[in-house]
Amino acid sequence: MSEISLTYSPHFQEIAGVNDKNLHRVEKCFGVQIYVRDDKVWIRGEEKNATNVGNLLTQLVEAMENGRELGNGAIKFIIPAFHDDPTIRIEDVFSEKIHLATGKHDIAPRSVTQKEYIFAMSRFDVTLAIGPAGTGKTYLAMACAVSELLQKRVSRIVLTRPAVEAGEKLGFLPGDLYEKINPYLRPLHDALFDMLEAERVEQMIEQGMIEIAPLAYMRGRTLNDAFIILDEAQNSTQEQMKMILTRLGLNSKIVITGDITQIDLPSKKSSGLVHVKTVLKNVEGIRFINFTDKDVVRHNIVKKILKAYDANIEESEKIASTQEAEK
Repeated sequence: MSEISLTYSPHFQEIAGVNDKNLHRVEKCFGVQIYVRDDKVWIRGEEKNATNVGNLLTQLVEAMENGRELGNGAIKFIIPAFHDDPTIRIEDVFSEKIHLATGKHDIAPRSVTQKEYIFAMSRFDVTLAIGPAGTGKTYLAMACAVSELLQKRVSRIVLTRPAVEAGEKLGFLPGDLYEKINPYLRPLHDALFDMLEAERVEQMIEQGMIEIAPLAYMRGRTLNDAFIILDEAQNSTQEQMKMILTRLGLNSKIVITGDITQIDLPSKKSSGLVHVKTVLKNVEGIRFINFTDKDVVRHNIVKKILKAYDANIEESEKIASTQEAEK
């Protein structure tokens, strides 16, 4: 066991949080004890863990001294991130942007959860983003994919989505595969055209640098050197979710996005996105990012609309529960 000390800072209480909640998170995550004595902050635990916690707290204090506002959400996100990679610089994490290298402006996160999301996509091979519409799940995933492609970290982008509106049976629709699936991947196209010139997008599609296909068409493939995005994943089945996750090849990463309150599957089918939260929750190398209505970055009225619908659903469930009890 080792014990190290840090000079107490006036910012330390802000970092500790209400009832030292953030300190308890640090203690649990790193397996250390933290206490204040003689105007010093003491950290007791295995030497490596104590040293890492010392670095974490020092960087948090420095960030606040430099004017960085760190709420509970930001500190809650940075604790496990620093545990996974103690070499990161916290200031870099909070100033991180997505560089597109196209002459267009860099894309900056607009909420703490978006910062966490960008951080996860840059460091983990499997990232799952779950939350309501308008939180930037798809847009930021596309931005990261384009950035990785333009910087030649991957050789292609693979975009896929369950086409439940067509029952994944696209044969009766006119046109080739691209024309058939195109309406169901329109949101991904919108994000692409916002980051790249339309002609360049079409050229990349023709060259196979950007591939667009329904989820059902991913079966039996191994996707190497690719940035894969599965959008609207709440409409994938358990079997499809397992299938796409096991398509991951060498030098590839996958980002899975969805909203578990918007499941359009037939009633007898279970959502693969709901199921995967339980199956993979303790698997190392996989990061789950949970968005809420607070992260909505569309028109301000969207937040109010989402809250109104959530309240209506809760009220309906209460009424249904009361009626069932009275039977």
